[in-house]
Amino acid sequence: MIQLLWNRYREIVLYLFFGVCSTIINIVAYYVCAHPLQLGTVVSTCLAWLIAVICAYTTNKLWVFESRLTERHAIWKEMFSFFTCRVLTGLLDLAIMYVCVDMLKLQDIVIKTASNVIVIVLNYLASKLFIFRKTEA
Repeated sequence: MIQLLWNRYREIVLYLFFGVCSTIINIVAYYVCAHPLQLGTVVSTCLAWLIAVICAYTTNKLWVFESRLTERHAIWKEMFSFFTCRVLTGLLDLAIMYVCVDMLKLQDIVIKTASNVIVIVLNYLASKLFIFRKTEA
């Protein structure tokens, strides 16, 4: 029974697990950059995004979607697609942070957490439907 459930929901469970890990990395990196280092909201958000995306690509490729591409062109295409989608959701995260924190003066960590929930959902859909989709051999 447990094996059947695992087989059915494995990808989603792993994506959520690594998504939470990436979110924690993103929030901690943001906090360190924004508070002790005082780099500002935009710079802190960008640096946190970069660190989290590198971790996310590695975990999504190897463990969540089990991409086994070996051809150099295919790997570059996959990486380009992944990073392009992440840039788009990263810009959304940046816009949310700028508007809510810098303009509306809302609490930054609360907004950062809420923004990451939106980003995780959009990133999963992009990864599942476009980046790591299974192709028939």
